[in-house]
Amino acid sequence: MPLRLPFWRLSAAFVLLLGLVGPGWAEDAKSVPATPSAPAAKIRVVATFSILADFVSQVGGDQVAVTSLVQPNADAHGYAPAPSDAKTLADANLVVVNGLGFEGWLDRLIKASGTKAPVVVASAGVKPIEAEDDDHAHHGHGHHDDPHAWQSIANARIYVGNIRDALERIDPAHAATYAANAKAYLGTLDVLESDVRAAIAAIPKAQRRIITTHDAFGYFTAAYGLTFIAPQGISTDSEASPRDVARIIRQIRQEKIPAVFLENISDPRLMQQIARESGAVIGGKVFSDALSGPDGPAPTYVAMMRNNVSAFTAALGKR
Repeated sequence: MPLRLPFWRLSAAFVLLLGLVGPGWAEDAKSVPATPSAPAAKIRVVATFSILADFVSQVGGDQVAVTSLVQPNADAHGYAPAPSDAKTLADANLVVVNGLGFEGWLDRLIKASGTKAPVVVASAGVKPIEAEDDDHAHHGHGHHDDPHAWQSIANARIYVGNIRDALERIDPAHAATYAANAKAYLGTLDVLESDVRAAIAAIPKAQRRIITTHDAFGYFTAAYGLTFIAPQGISTDSEASPRDVARIIRQIRQEKIPAVFLENISDPRLMQQIARESGAVIGGKVFSDALSGPDGPAPTYVAMMRNNVSAFTAALGKR
């Protein structure tokens, strides 16, 4: 038979128990802490490639879970979406794209996914520059704008502002957090740009010319005055023709261009051939359209820009 205690004894026992746990509990019931609630779900953001994913992470911080469709060290120009990408988009709260014709495969993927997530074009507001109009510059893209706008740090600020505004719209409860994160990151970009300008200014003007695999640095040239020459156009979809390669080799010899650079997203054999036949040195690996992995030299946008400028100055800084 269960033991039954009078109500007053139960009450006394309960008060004694509260006293053992903490006297304040018995004195003021309002101070009893609420049962911890489950952490709020993070905003699921899908970025098309790794540089955008880093921008989202910098602004979103702990409030976002970011997925990059095109992984670090991978080429977004010729990306072939996997079936899993459609599901990733379908589950997203926000999709961040570069725009300017960079992701030629994206519209079909979005349609196939049926996603209802808003799509923000990170480059909206950037003043585009025209890509060089040659035989291969626009293969498969159907546009004449250079999409690599992030190579100008001033444009990167525009990307950050667009991402901040999009996150604030879909998650107004954390708008202050996004604004604060963006402000801090913009300060970091200010320091970065000052350092980049100082580094390029230290290179003798006659030396400020280099060769890269494809034409991804037009905005860098416009912003900082370092000239890039590439056998491929703005897209890596097309291969450089023998005529293009021969032209580059003649130009290197005639203008005494000191260095060629390998890109992390490209097959190194083309640049190795150009270096071998022209006499230029290989100045190292640079990052154009993708970050490195987390253990590499360019796991973030800021690290990418610093790595590239260090490679340029090391190869070109000698008179």
